[in-house]
Amino acid sequence: KSSLSAPMVLCLKTWKSRSLPGISKMKNLIIVTGGAGFVGSNLIKSLLKKTKKKIISLDNYSSGNKRNHIKDKRVKYLKVETVDISKHLKNVKNRIHSIFHFGEFARIYQSFKKFDECFKSNSIGSNAVFKFCLDHNIKIIYSATSASLGNKGFDKNLSPYAFTKSKNLELLENLRKWFDFKYEVIYFYNVYGPGQIKVGDMATVVGIFEYQYKKNKPLSIVRPGTQTRRFTHIDDTINTCIEAWKKNKCAHYSISSKKSYSIIDLAKMFKTKITYLKPRLGERYASALTKISNNRKIITKYGKIDLKDYVTSFIKSEKIWKLKAHWNLSKKEISILNWSEEEVVSTLSIKLIQNLKQDRSNFYG
Repeated sequence: KSSLSAPMVLCLKTWKSRSLPGISKMKNLIIVTGGAGFVGSNLIKSLLKKTKKKIISLDNYSSGNKRNHIKDKRVKYLKVETVDISKHLKNVKNRIHSIFHFGEFARIYQSFKKFDECFKSNSIGSNAVFKFCLDHNIKIIYSATSASLGNKGFDKNLSPYAFTKSKNLELLENLRKWFDFKYEVIYFYNVYGPGQIKVGDMATVVGIFEYQYKKNKPLSIVRPGTQTRRFTHIDDTINTCIEAWKKNKCAHYSISSKKSYSIIDLAKMFKTKITYLKPRLGERYASALTKISNNRKIITKYGKIDLKDYVTSFIKSEKIWKLKAHWNLSKKEISILNWSEEEVVSTLSIKLIQNLKQDRSNFYG
């Protein structure tokens, strides 16, 4: 197991100034760490649509899942720890254009319970990824966290997760100064959307609420519930990642919603029962937006998809699905009814269904 005595340093070779513009056309390979996870799998989908490059996913499947695999001849999946990246990619190192490093331990509260796992992934594993990129002139796109930005930067000390992520940012900035290391950093803000984890230690709060709603259970809020977050849809997050990669500015970006919602606000959107859990270690009380990190300007981007619209759509689809299952409706019948959210639970919709079931041929006209 890893421990605090493990060195958080890199053994670096002599380095000459390097730049990406003259990169070889032979570099047709993209690596995605965490490619079987929520964000990584959505990134791979986007890269397949927007590029012609081949992709290798590296994932230890601690939170990733084979259900997220995309069947495409341009994608290959490897079960690998990031600390062993050099060993597993040595035969393709000269073909790698970029590495999207999204495969880190990514939960605040769990980083207290699973410190060794967090430290191995975020410190030792990420150092190995940085070193591999440095040795082979590979650009890295790194997913940072808003958890390290709040309270004038002091929130980085609230948890092992925030601390290890903040130290990686410091290291990247020094590598840029020392060796002209090329990278893009994107700060994530409570990413949610299709494919998010809904159960287990690594579940997102939106995912947990969706699961509890489906199971007709009260939504569990960690006290006090007034803590606010800038929930950001996965599509907006991935679009910013691709934009940063293409622009090649060696810059810091943040992608968030313009509007903050408290956890209580989020729960109330589901219009169901609520219960409260005890406060947790490392809990932040607000998602902080900042224009500066490690003396570097952050390019601020805002998402287009609002959380309230997403939840409303989710609830509507759930209600329609339940009615469809109960009345054994076809997809064509569902589309003909074309209900609004209110109509789904109205007496009128029930009567429409009854008429539909009595005489389908007349209904279709």
